[in-house]
Amino acid sequence: MKLLFDFLPILLFFIAYKLYDIYIATLVAIVASLLQVLYFWLQHRRIEPMHLVTLLLIVVLGGATLWLQDERFIKWKPTLVNWLFALVFIGSHWIGDKPLVQRMLGSQLVLPAVIWQRLNLAWIAFFILSGVANLYVMSYFDTDIWVNFKLFGLLGMTVAFIIVQALWLARYMPTEKPEEP
Repeated sequence: MKLLFDFLPILLFFIAYKLYDIYIATLVAIVASLLQVLYFWLQHRRIEPMHLVTLLLIVVLGGATLWLQDERFIKWKPTLVNWLFALVFIGSHWIGDKPLVQRMLGSQLVLPAVIWQRLNLAWIAFFILSGVANLYVMSYFDTDIWVNFKLFGLLGMTVAFIIVQALWLARYMPTEKPEEP
């Protein structure tokens, strides 16, 4: 359910684009992100950092897109979000005693410190690559292809990365041996 909730503004952006144009889709994404943050705050009395960063970028870049009637601004959002996440994961190597991925998943997984470091580095590389991929598509393809890439390409990259990560981490999972009689 949380994944669908986080994914909703992107999905609504995609639908609005297919029905109308990039400017209506941008407005829909701004409103959906505002409502998403408001709803989460009303339910939990706190705001997720990811929602806040996304909201700030969508309001600033989406607002510039609408005001200047220039779709390039909204196309930069996925790159900036991914690169900002990469910077946060990089910073976690020096701030605090654990890499960010360990802080997020450490209660669910027990891994050696070196594996947590490698996993954090893998996420950094993934975020940088995702940002570069978005820049490439926005620069060399038309808006129709970019919108499809934003929904299906970036989502597909994320799912593939998580699957590869899970397969890699599987070797570090404890195996339970059946009890002997």
